[in-house]
Amino acid sequence: MMKLFIGNKAYSSWSLRGWLACKLSGLPFEEVVVPLYDEAWEKRREGDEFAPSSGKVPILWDGDDIVVWDSLAIVEYLNEKSGGDRFWPADTAARAMARSMAAEMHSSFAALRREHSMNIRQIYAPVPPSEAVTQDIARIMQLWAQARARHGGEGEFLFGDFSAVDVMFAPVVTRFITYQLPVPRFAEAYMRAVINHPWMQEWIGGAQAEEWVIDKFETPPQLG
Repeated sequence: MMKLFIGNKAYSSWSLRGWLACKLSGLPFEEVVVPLYDEAWEKRREGDEFAPSSGKVPILWDGDDIVVWDSLAIVEYLNEKSGGDRFWPADTAARAMARSMAAEMHSSFAALRREHSMNIRQIYAPVPPSEAVTQDIARIMQLWAQARARHGGEGEFLFGDFSAVDVMFAPVVTRFITYQLPVPRFAEAYMRAVINHPWMQEWIGGAQAEEWVIDKFETPPQLG
């Protein structure tokens, strides 16, 4: 059976992506939650199971010889392993757009990540975002609107059915909710669909049950 190492469910956005990818694959896997930044963190991340990723999570082991780290690589590995028909839209144009959006999510939006870290257990009072975050939000809204208009069809998600691109944007949805960031109405409907997805509800339940608290991720946003 595959084994997926993840960080705290309350805080680890990349772990959420890797875990959702495993769920989307339909393949059995064991999850191992590793508390981030506790007293044993530095020693733990030097272990053989974490060595290929330099101690970062998520990291997926498939048997003793196959190891995949980085969420987007996990998505692509599981897409191949599960038959290639679960993760990306069937239509060629939609699939090209979905892959481009997932890659942009993977490499972009540094201000949003830096200033609004994931904390799935909190909802803070709204504070006007910085100009850099405002620009990130505008670009994300542009991507979401284009996907929904071109390829959303009758489904609730960006390309109709829940897919890899929704996996990549799911932590963004949690950030928008946690910090009550301003989004247009069409985005609110998409965000409800993501947050109400059974897999997201399972993850949120796991986060609520965790006892660990990392203070640096518990600071409410401040007015600039």
